[in-house]
Amino acid sequence: MKECFELSAAADMKTLILREIHAHQAAIFQIEQDLLAGIEKAATHVADCFRRNNRVILCGNGGSAADAQHIAAEFVGRYQRERRPLPAIALTTDTSALTAIGNDYGFDSVFSRQIEALAQPGDVLLAISTSGNSANILGAIEVANRVGAYSIGLLGGNGGKAKRIVDLPLIVPATSVARVQEAHILMGHIICAAVDASY
Repeated sequence: MKECFELSAAADMKTLILREIHAHQAAIFQIEQDLLAGIEKAATHVADCFRRNNRVILCGNGGSAADAQHIAAEFVGRYQRERRPLPAIALTTDTSALTAIGNDYGFDSVFSRQIEALAQPGDVLLAISTSGNSANILGAIEVANRVGAYSIGLLGGNGGKAKRIVDLPLIVPATSVARVQEAHILMGHIICAAVDASY
C-alpha cells in the first residue's frame, strides 16, 4: 500500500513539474509572438541612455523588486562581456530612504520621491509590475514622465493602469504572477545582452 502511494505521489509530482514547464514555455512563446519589436525598442532606449551617460532607474515590489535589483547589478557589474560599469540604480535597496519616505509620505511615495530627487531628462525608468496597478509604481512613472525620463513598463496581465502612462509598455499577457515574473527577468536579460553588444 505504501509503495502504491509513493508511486502515485511521484506521478503527481511529475505532472506538476511538467505543467509548470509547459506554462512557462507558453508565456515565453507569447513574448516571441507579441513583444519582439517592443523589446528591441526598449533595448535601444537603454543602450542609448548609457551612451549619453544618463542613468537607468529601476523599481518594483516583491519579486519585481528583486528583478529590479538583479538587472541593475548586471549593468553596474557586468552581464556577460567586460565593459565599463554602467549607471543603474534600483530604488528598492536603500532601506533608510524607503522607511523614511514611507513613514513621512506613505508607501505610495517610496519610489516617486526618489525619482524626483535623482532622475534627469534623458534617463530611463524601468518600472516592473506584474499587475500594472501598484500605486507606488504608477507614481514613479508619473514623476519620471514629468522630469523628462523615458519610461518603460515591464507589466503583466492586461497591463493595468500603467500601460496608459508609460512611454513603452511591455505586457506579458499571462494570469500567473510566476509566469509574468519569469518572462520579465528574461526580457531584462535580453536588454542586458543588447547593451553588452553595443560596447
